[in-house]
Amino acid sequence: MSELEAQNIIVLTDEEGGEHEFEVLEVLEVEEKTYAILQPTDMQEEEAIILRVEEDEEGNPILVNIEDDEEWDRVAEVYDTLLFEEYEE
Repeated sequence: MSELEAQNIIVLTDEEGGEHEFEVLEVLEVEEKTYAILQPTDMQEEEAIILRVEEDEEGNPILVNIEDDEEWDRVAEVYDTLLFEEYEE
């Protein structure tokens, strides 16, 4: 289990310095890259977000936005398939 998976709730800081809590719904690997599926805990937005997990200079996990629409679509498809399989069980 990765360090990120062990955390159920994480706090991210936006560009204006505001802090937002997210629940870690899933951490998955797609094409040898790791992604985190997060949902805001305030539930103002019901849609989950997808961020790529990378490492900083010290080897700590950091979350970065996915700029490539195709990459985002691939990860969303894998997550949707995972949700569908869990729903059927």
